[in-house]
Amino acid sequence: MKQSQSNQHLSARSCVLRVTLPCAALLFGSFVAGAQGTDNRAPSVPASIAVPEGNKVQFHAYAVGVQIYTYNGTTGSWGSSVPEAVLSDADGNIVGVHFAGPTWESNSGSKVVGVKLAGSTANPPVAANAIPWLLLEAKSTAAPGIFANVSYIQRVNTAGGIAPGAPGTPGQVVRVPYTAEYYFYRANPSLANAAE
Repeated sequence: MKQSQSNQHLSARSCVLRVTLPCAALLFGSFVAGAQGTDNRAPSVPASIAVPEGNKVQFHAYAVGVQIYTYNGTTGSWGSSVPEAVLSDADGNIVGVHFAGPTWESNSGSKVVGVKLAGSTANPPVAANAIPWLLLEAKSTAAPGIFANVSYIQRVNTAGGIAPGAPGTPGQVVRVPYTAEYYFYRANPSLANAAE
């Protein structure tokens, strides 16, 4: 009889441990994740181009292309750049293109158009021949896919792309090679629900 009660007690304790330990691990894991409050896929950037709390990295792309400048004879300066780039994922697969707007479009047709909020050339210092790092807000998104519901975009780790230092001739167009990384964010629904 004592043996049977002892086995029942061990069995009950084993059942409690099997249920309690995973629950405790989940609770501890959520506490730690909440305490960190950071997205480990997000790049380290200056505060001026940090994405607001409540957004998480959805997609990360590598861009290789050109910044296109047209010389304005009236102002005697190079106009704003227009990007033209191919976007790849971490495995080197081409996933989309980046062009005027600024617009990012995936091979599946999802699209995001951004508007610049801020730029930075400091912390870490951006090379003198590199375009600034940027924070952009999504102005519009279209179609399902990797760019659907994007809230913010960061351009970081830039190389090249700066307008020529020398004057051009009116209407002259130059294509300056550049590379960059783009991080696409979406609002984190769990954080938005917690705030309500």
